Amino acid sequence: MTNSRSGKVRALVLVTGMGLFLNACAGAKVGETAAPAAGGGSAKACGTLNLAINPWVGYEANAAVIAYVAEKNLGCTVVKKDLKEEVAWQGFGTGEVDAIVENWAHDDLKKKYIDDQKVAVSAGPTGNKGVIGWYVAPWMAEKYPDITDYKNLNKYASLFKTSESGGKGQLLDGDPSYVTNDEALVKNLKLDYKVVYAGSETALITAFRQSQKQQKPILAYFYEPQWFLSELKLVKVNLPAYKEGCDADPEKVACDYPPYQLDKIVSKKFADSGSPAYELVKNFTWTNDDQNLVAKYIAEDKMTAEEAAAKWVADNPDKVKAWLPKS
Repeated sequence: MTNSRSGKVRALVLVTGMGLFLNACAGAKVGETAAPAAGGGSAKACGTLNLAINPWVGYEANAAVIAYVAEKNLGCTVVKKDLKEEVAWQGFGTGEVDAIVENWAHDDLKKKYIDDQKVAVSAGPTGNKGVIGWYVAPWMAEKYPDITDYKNLNKYASLFKTSESGGKGQLLDGDPSYVTNDEALVKNLKLDYKVVYAGSETALITAFRQSQKQQKPILAYFYEPQWFLSELKLVKVNLPAYKEGCDADPEKVACDYPPYQLDKIVSKKFADSGSPAYELVKNFTWTNDDQNLVAKYIAEDKMTAEEAAAKWVADNPDKVKAWLPKS
């Protein structure tokens, strides 16, 4: 995710004399392998599918199921590469990333890699509907009912002070690479808060659990689809309503996040390869409930990604059949 779901990148890219180095966070790294693009020289051979893995479990659920079906049904070799969102896009140009399977808008990256460089193309929606916002734990909404209106947040700022918030209320964000307008929102809505980064999705979930258990105040960035919302019914804070274009200038944004129709992006080379893996990625769609279930298998039930995917695929043969190439 980036400074805004519509773009504003925290790119972690180093350009060296040796060429482009993409900063991955773990696992296989762009530039580390010389795996060929899916499809290879055969029109119907799958070959290798280089799949970007962005750092949140919902994305991991999408990738787990696609990878499982690609391997088991199509005979592909799947190489997963743990990459921040913006970094993954750069792999399209080098041929080292074939597919991003949950994209949150990123209009700036679409312009750069699809419109200008022409190294990537859209592979259609995932079927998931995305929401980003600010949330409080349920006990807070019950004790302070008007806290869910942003106009009242300054009244409660002292509740959220931490050692890291510099005397202001703390607004807890996740991974710094996630899409967020929060620093601009705090400034432009004249809120007496400071954005502090928890560092990961797991850290956000832990903070919400502790808040509910210990009655410890929390105001934090969060999002849907998200399996954790079935465990704890977080309450969303009402920011000024989103209107088309209200977030066009990232420095001046003072409105809520837009609704997101999450989609898939693939490299142009992969789309043209004739690989059945491209047909699979293009045809893949499912619901927020589907994703949340697989994400829960991984995050809460401690299944491996492959185990979670295998269970979901076994329970949903008709959905999987609809994704497979017709011939």
